[in-house]
Amino acid sequence: MSMSSRARRMLLHQLRNRADAQINLVPMIDILTVMVAFLLTYSTNVEVLQNTRAIQIPQSIAQQQPRQTVVVMLTLDELYVQGEPITTVAAIRAGASDIIAPLRAALERPLVQAQPGASQDSSQREITVMADKALPYEVIKRVMTTCTDANYGRISLAVLQKEKPVPAGAVRPS
Repeated sequence: MSMSSRARRMLLHQLRNRADAQINLVPMIDILTVMVAFLLTYSTNVEVLQNTRAIQIPQSIAQQQPRQTVVVMLTLDELYVQGEPITTVAAIRAGASDIIAPLRAALERPLVQAQPGASQDSSQREITVMADKALPYEVIKRVMTTCTDANYGRISLAVLQKEKPVPAGAVRPS
C-alpha cells in the first residue's frame, strides 16, 4: 500500500513545521519584571498581620499605622494567639467568668511575652485583637478583659483603613 500524494505532502509539512517550533520567553520575562517592580514598590510600608478568610475586619478612617504586637485572632468559631488555636468561641460564650483561662495561660507564656512590642512594663505592653465584625460584643469584651488581666495595658482592634471621599471642591475640571 502506498501513500497518496496528499498524505505525503501533509506528513512532510508536519515534519518541516515541527523543527521550526520555538517558545518566545521575552514577553513572560517582561511580565515577571513588572510584577517584581510592583511588589517591591507596594510592599515597603505594609504591616502584615496573620489573616484568614474566616475573618471580615471592620473598616476605619484612622491614619496611624499599627506596630508589631502580639496578635489575638477571633474567627466566628475559634480563638488563636500568634496563629496557634487556643479555644472555641462557643466555649468563651458558655464560660461564666469574664476571664478566659486558656487565653490567659497562652498570653503568660514566655514565648509570647518575648515578642517584639511586648515590653516588660505592663502599661506599655501591646496586643492587637483581630475579630470578625459579626462576633457579638460580649465575646470581644471577654477577650479584652482577659488581655488586661494578663498585664497588657494597650489593646488595639485591627481594622481596615477606609478610603476617605474626596472633598467636593478638591476636584476641578481641566
